[in-house]
Amino acid sequence: MAIRYGNILLLLFLAVRGNAQVTDSLTYTRFLAEITNNNLAYVTERFNVNLAAARVAAAKVFPDPTLSFGWVDNGQKRMKMGYGFSTSVNWLLELGNKRQARSSVAISQLELTNLLLENYYRQLRADATLAYLQTTLQENLLKVTTESYQNMSLFARADSIRFQLGEIKAVDARQSKLEAANMLNTVYKHEASFKAALLQLGMLMGKSSDTLYYPATFKSGFDREFSLKDLINTAVSNRADVLAAVKDKEVANNLVKLAQANRMPDLGLSLGMAQNSGATNTIAPAPSTNVISAGISIPLKFSGRSKAELLSAQYSAAQAAARYQQAALQVQTEVATSYYNYLAARKQVSQFHTGILEDAQKALDGKIYSYRSGEINLLEVLNAQRTYNSLKQSYYEALNGYAAALVEMERTAGIWDINL
Repeated sequence: MAIRYGNILLLLFLAVRGNAQVTDSLTYTRFLAEITNNNLAYVTERFNVNLAAARVAAAKVFPDPTLSFGWVDNGQKRMKMGYGFSTSVNWLLELGNKRQARSSVAISQLELTNLLLENYYRQLRADATLAYLQTTLQENLLKVTTESYQNMSLFARADSIRFQLGEIKAVDARQSKLEAANMLNTVYKHEASFKAALLQLGMLMGKSSDTLYYPATFKSGFDREFSLKDLINTAVSNRADVLAAVKDKEVANNLVKLAQANRMPDLGLSLGMAQNSGATNTIAPAPSTNVISAGISIPLKFSGRSKAELLSAQYSAAQAAARYQQAALQVQTEVATSYYNYLAARKQVSQFHTGILEDAQKALDGKIYSYRSGEINLLEVLNAQRTYNSLKQSYYEALNGYAAALVEMERTAGIWDINL
């Protein structure tokens, strides 16, 4: 017993949207724009770039000079030897190109942070797309169960009338009523899953739960032709996490250079001036004097004999190289796995294009007709209904799995051309 699509939408409106929450239609393009601009986790990650940029500026700063003042009393009141004032400027002269080494580390860390942010967005975009597709799947599953419930509800009312007319037994009428009630519970279950998926979309967009955002209807083909070899080469060359692993090696090598530079001792430079007043002591009178001084201090850097910092940096560089090799190998495995999953999902969808859904609908209609003619019992009708529901749900799940497989494959390959 077919039901008109408009009635399904009406029931969905009453069952799902019959609350105080505001609703809004959400296209995929708008959804991605909201994710990019308002996702709170992504906004938080973007601050890491600002912090890294600040560290670049800090690394380029020269050491601050030190300005000192002094005063001395040579016994002016008692011995009349006068008093003096002194001032000096001290500055640390870094040797070994330390400032350049610090700047190189900070710049490479900034570039690494940008790549990590790009990789974060790659993952976020794919996860958000999967959530968008999942919401559509939950809506389709709700439509299937709602249609089945309406069919069984009408069927139960018809059986109630037929029982009153003496055409069927009371047990059959009661069974129809129970099946309708059971299907209504299934509708409630899918309604909750649908609402949860809608709330997940709002959270991803950084929106409060007082508005439900409904995915707009989209018709997008997911058929793509890929070469596994090209996918792997693209992933190894372009994926942000692989590029981040390469940049991580650069950061580690720059840290080795910084550790080597830190082993070089620095020089302390000083420039000072002192003024002494005249001594009026009768035994040893002296005129006032002005003294200019300059000096160099060389630290005795016994700690430079320890290679702990340098060895630590060298081990970190070797570790970063090993991480890159592991990342490149893992990318190849991920791309191959997602590629074969995509091919399998395509085959699953193609099974439903052989007419099995139409056959299941015809079988259900035939069972209903035979039941009303008194040729079969209610159990056979219920089995046909369950088969039809199962196939239709499997069809929607296969479509979602096909789309999700494409998302995962493009995520792992580091490409993106999805536009629902």
